[in-house]
This record gives sequence, structure tokens and C-alpha cells, in this order.
Amino acid sequence: MKEKEEERLKHMLEIEDSLYQRGYKLVCGVDEAGRGPLCGPVVAAAVILNKDEMIEGVNDSKKLSEKKRENLYDIISKKALAVGVGISDVDIIEDINILNATKLAMKQAINNLKINPDFVLIDGNQMIDIDIDAQTVVSGDAKSESIAAASIIAKVTRDRLLKDYDKKYPEYGFAKHKGYGTKAHIEAIKKYGLTPIHRKSFCSKFIKEDK
Repeated sequence: MKEKEEERLKHMLEIEDSLYQRGYKLVCGVDEAGRGPLCGPVVAAAVILNKDEMIEGVNDSKKLSEKKRENLYDIISKKALAVGVGISDVDIIEDINILNATKLAMKQAINNLKINPDFVLIDGNQMIDIDIDAQTVVSGDAKSESIAAASIIAKVTRDRLLKDYDKKYPEYGFAKHKGYGTKAHIEAIKKYGLTPIHRKSFCSKFIKEDK
């Protein structure tokens, strides 16, 4: 591992290391992907890394190329002590709003871990209702290796779902923009209308549906 990369990762492990020193053994990072898009689910991931093994290249998923994310997804899935994923689909988002849907997906991700963490690091500033010691970390995917790993798992999982949706609705270009509000996506909505995976409340400014 290159010296600069090793130093960066050590910096990203400072939060986890402080928790290990306090006696916690299984620290879980939690992050989400898909709060902002006009369609598709919001996906959360929870990851417990091996504290004795750093994974080279782990970083905020937004700073990585798609190819690098895919490679790290496989490495994290193999080397992590546990990985859990939670998904809130469009109906849930529309029913309880995106913030609550995100919190629900995060809880599901933690519950889907094969081992129970004793501390949870949550990206952002919104605490979730769990019976585990936890703290929020603003911009956590750039400060914590566990949260960064979770951001990669969540992003790749969601991107794969949107690629599947692209096969069903090829005219919208989901494989390219992953559901975000790009000019091409908005034009497709105006031309073809909304699909069942679109978040109607997010798209109301672009299209008026007949009631």
C-alpha cells in the first residue's frame, strides 16, 4: 500500500480507533445512496470492517470512478466482517417522505447484518431510532473508513438496480444518469410521462398528470 494512501486511511480510521480504545469491538458504518434522484429507491448499507485490516482505496463513493466502486464493492463484500443492505422503494418514499424512508432503509441495513454491531456511525446529522450506541458524522464518508465502505456498497447496489430499470424503460436513460434530474432525464419525463418508479412528489414541477 502506498505511503500516502496508508496515511489517508489511518486518518479515516481515527473515529473508529477512538471507539476501539473505549472498548467497542464491532463498529458499523452506515450510509445511503439515492436521496436526491427523481426516481428509484433510496438504498442504505451498513458495514462492519475488520479493525486489523485496512482496505486500500476506500473513500467517499462520489470521489471514485464507477469501475473503482465496482472493484471495491467486491473487495469490501469479501473482507468485511458483515455487510447489510436496506431499501425503501418509491411507494415508501412517497408515503413517509424521503428523510423517513432513508432512516428506515438504514435501520433495515443494520438489521440485515449477520452479526450485531456494538456501535454505529451514521453519515449525516440525522440520528436513527436504534437500540445500539451510535453517533452521527457530518460528511462521514470522507472521515470514516466504515462509512465510506457503506457508501460504496449503497451506491453500487442502487446503480445496479437503475441499470435493471433501464432495460425495462430504455427511453429514460436510467443507466446513464441513475435517476438524477439531468436535462436529458427531465426531457424524457416531459415526453413520455412518469413510470411506476418515479417519485411523483419529486417530479411535480416537470409534469402535470391528469387526475
